[in-house]
Amino acid sequence: MKKIICLFALLFISKANVKAQTTGIPFPELAGETLTDKKITIPTDTKGKYTLVGLACSRAAEGDMQKWLNPVYNKFVAKTSGMMDAAYDVNTFFVPIYSGLAQVTESIGKKNMKENTDKNFYPYLVFYKGGFKKYMEELKLKDKETPYFLLLDKDGVIVYVTSGKYTDKKMSEIEDVLNK
Repeated sequence: MKKIICLFALLFISKANVKAQTTGIPFPELAGETLTDKKITIPTDTKGKYTLVGLACSRAAEGDMQKWLNPVYNKFVAKTSGMMDAAYDVNTFFVPIYSGLAQVTESIGKKNMKENTDKNFYPYLVFYKGGFKKYMEELKLKDKETPYFLLLDKDGVIVYVTSGKYTDKKMSEIEDVLNK
């Protein structure tokens, strides 16, 4: 039992450490293309506005990231869940990272995603082709099997980080940062 408690404590400390190490650093430039074929470079093209970036560096991470799509879209893009949401002016991007051999299948992945995704999401899905190690190292992210969500301030500096499956608590924490 003590081993299980220690394991959970180490996991919690590790996740908290990533948040602490990543918060306050500028987001490294990431250039990609949306499903509407618009080229975008984060944070260069997003400065002047808060930006929520979801990064997935593997198929497993993509699966968990998909569970964020509807809640984030409804909260920050569609603004359908309440009057308070109209106050949020947030760029929102979900970025599946195609690296290594997966770069060869990026066009197939993009085509499949277009066929299986509501067109309303097209402008918010950004395809990046290149190495993910740069981002893992620069952002001090530990697990490529986990999606990461980073909130950037108006200057492109990371002000909040969370990871893993969507929860209402994580969304509330993002809103708390935006409401400051």
